[in-house]
Amino acid sequence: MRTDVYTGDGRRLAVEITGDPQGSPVFSLHGTPGSRLGPTPRPMQLYHQQVRLISYDRPGYGRSDRLPDRQVAHVSGDVTAIADALGIDRFAVVGRSGGGPHALACAALLPERVTRAAVLVSLAPREADGLDWFAGMAASNVHEYAQAITRPDQLAASLRKRSVAIRADPHQLLSQLRRELTDSDRHVVADARIRAMLTANYREALSVSADGWVDDALSFCAPWGFSLDSISVPVLLWHGEQDVFSPASHTRWLADRIPGGTVVLHPRAAHFASLRVMPDIVTWLLSRRQQPVPEIMWRLIR
Repeated sequence: MRTDVYTGDGRRLAVEITGDPQGSPVFSLHGTPGSRLGPTPRPMQLYHQQVRLISYDRPGYGRSDRLPDRQVAHVSGDVTAIADALGIDRFAVVGRSGGGPHALACAALLPERVTRAAVLVSLAPREADGLDWFAGMAASNVHEYAQAITRPDQLAASLRKRSVAIRADPHQLLSQLRRELTDSDRHVVADARIRAMLTANYREALSVSADGWVDDALSFCAPWGFSLDSISVPVLLWHGEQDVFSPASHTRWLADRIPGGTVVLHPRAAHFASLRVMPDIVTWLLSRRQQPVPEIMWRLIR
């Protein structure tokens, strides 16, 4: 179900709700670039798990209005506006890839509302002490984030040009990424259903403009606007050791600084393998146990 929610400053947020309408609420924060149509567990799986999954286009993506100069921390206000509009008091949150920092922001800034947070294949803050931020990162991402730091206007022009081509043919982005995919990621993306979801996701993300993509890249390389050590809710950090888009060293760094966080590093998995573990992640989000179920840690990922 698609609905629009308006923030206190009058911005429109496009929201998608799937799964069990009476189920436990879970916010899913999409990747970069991405949209509310990003890959999620099958609707019947969500019904089986009794989950009401809520996703939305971050500002500047899809049908959501842009928020100029947004920080990662701004997500907490938008998630609050959506939860209030839907009459939801408490909820879990999961963020994958570019959604990871935003899930951490919700955990840090909304402790009275977030029950648990799961963060998959996330970046660490750009100013992370002791972390070689670009080490192990694919050349395309190194180029993009280096531009965000030193030449933001050039980055914006580049992403806007790319978005025009991707809007005309959303398969282009997958084709561009394929050159840098690991064997693990190629195996995942070979799945026709996953390719279809990714294509629909990219098409919607860039359907109006590249503003969300530009603003995500800039916000990741600027101060995030919250402190990791203030997080008090349970957090699960999942990463594939073979990831070249957001290297696993970023999650190791995060795990050392989030109080009580649980880290799962899969030696054979890479970036897109995170799509395959989403059902297990949702199970953990709804669990009252303090530790993730063992299947999440070592489920076979080819």
